[in-house]
Amino acid sequence: MFFLLLLLFLAVPLAEILVIVEVAQRTGIIETIALLLIVSILGAWLVKSEGMGVIRKIQFQLIQGQIPNKELLDGGLILIAGVLMLTPGFITDVFGLLLLFPLTRPIIRRLFFKRIVNQPFSSTRSDSKQSPFNFRTGSFFGTENGDIEVVDLRREDDDFRDPPSLEN
Repeated sequence: MFFLLLLLFLAVPLAEILVIVEVAQRTGIIETIALLLIVSILGAWLVKSEGMGVIRKIQFQLIQGQIPNKELLDGGLILIAGVLMLTPGFITDVFGLLLLFPLTRPIIRRLFFKRIVNQPFSSTRSDSKQSPFNFRTGSFFGTENGDIEVVDLRREDDDFRDPPSLEN
């Protein structure tokens, strides 16, 4: 994992510099800088408008008493897109735009969601002993048709001010 992050932190800026230099050689330095600024400003405006739309959807679903699963994930993807769009470079701008457009975001959300849900989750302590809780896929949540189903462990007679507890 460390080497993957190190590779990303080295490869992405190097690739960005190479693409920027290539575009500058073909179009000119002033035009390249102007294009980078225009794309960043346009990206910031798109992030704001898409983010506000997602916030409105989240508020509406919360008022209706629903859990805004897809909208929360969309909000996270829009946040990542904002970071990518404000990072100077053409490659990160392309990935940021893919995360921003309403046509491509559901595809990326579905791929991201399948990756998260299919990963087993286990918690380990700092002393490298296994935690007594070993959560596997479907233990407390499951998916059906891309929607999350949350399993509530509380009973109807439980006091909702107390946190839920597991019985022996």
